[in-house]
Amino acid sequence: MTHLLHLDSSADPIRSRSRAIGRSFVDAWLAADATNTVTYRDLHAQPLPHIPDAALHWPPRLRPAGATPPPAAEALQTELIAELTAADVLLVGAPMYNYSIPSALKAWVDYIHVPAVTAPFDVATQPMAGRPAVVVTSRGASYDAGTPTADWDHGVPVLQLILGTALGMDVSVITTSLTLADSVAPLADQLPRAEAELAAAHALAAAEGERLGA
Repeated sequence: MTHLLHLDSSADPIRSRSRAIGRSFVDAWLAADATNTVTYRDLHAQPLPHIPDAALHWPPRLRPAGATPPPAAEALQTELIAELTAADVLLVGAPMYNYSIPSALKAWVDYIHVPAVTAPFDVATQPMAGRPAVVVTSRGASYDAGTPTADWDHGVPVLQLILGTALGMDVSVITTSLTLADSVAPLADQLPRAEAELAAAHALAAAEGERLGA
């Protein structure tokens, strides 16, 4: 039995490709072992409040003198960190919004990235070290190496930094690009590539769900 924490952050509950690819992963995960479990959090449908006090970026012993963050926010942070650390695998739906991650997902990051609790600081604390994190990203255009837009994706790199470098997780990325090829005229000639990437992403998500759930 293994436990999955699945996060979605797309603002489109119907046509979202990151959501659809994530479902392919989860379906394969559940089919791999009947005892597998999933905790699901839709960060768009039930958004987290933004961090109300900078003191929550630190554990109590490292906060500035006199810091008194709201008890409800502190309790929420404790809940989110416990939810994360209970997971054997993390699945994150992270569509690109304005070249970065959705604000709903950024709010989650701000709660769970806490030096000396989930990331190293004065002590080597990484409770998630070595656990798999699968990031599903969908992007409206293409960001191929060697093109002018190659470095415009600021969504995946920040998740690799937070989840991989800071939390020590084993991060893999499933990408589908050109999601606007079926609706934006200048991209229409790239629709075959978009469809091929989407199919490949679904297949990879299913394979990874089966592998990690077995």
